[in-house]
Amino acid sequence: MAFMSRREKIEAMLQEDPTDTFLRYSLAMEYRSEGDSANSLQRLGELTRDATPYVPAFFMAAQQLVDLNRISEARTLLRDGIDEARRQGDSHAAAEMSELLASLGALGESGSDGSLDDDDL
Repeated sequence: MAFMSRREKIEAMLQEDPTDTFLRYSLAMEYRSEGDSANSLQRLGELTRDATPYVPAFFMAAQQLVDLNRISEARTLLRDGIDEARRQGDSHAAAEMSELLASLGALGESGSDGSLDDDDL
């Protein structure tokens, strides 16, 4: 029997149930751990657009966008995620995303020269 990676195992399980939210999220996170941000962000984005959006996907996608220095996109995703978390009654997730949003401060704001002073860190 051939060795299967974690991602391959998750993909095989998704063949049986392509709508399984947790498996879809797990696959996105596996792509992230493999360094494949594009596929990870695509999968997380799909989860945020489901009929009932998967709240953790907003937070994880925003974290990746911050890592990629795509601050404006991260900020938008966090605001949407906070709104969705509140709609779903998930105050813990809303608070986590609010903290990340606040920690971004003025990073990536237009009108800023993009440089950081020690005071910004």
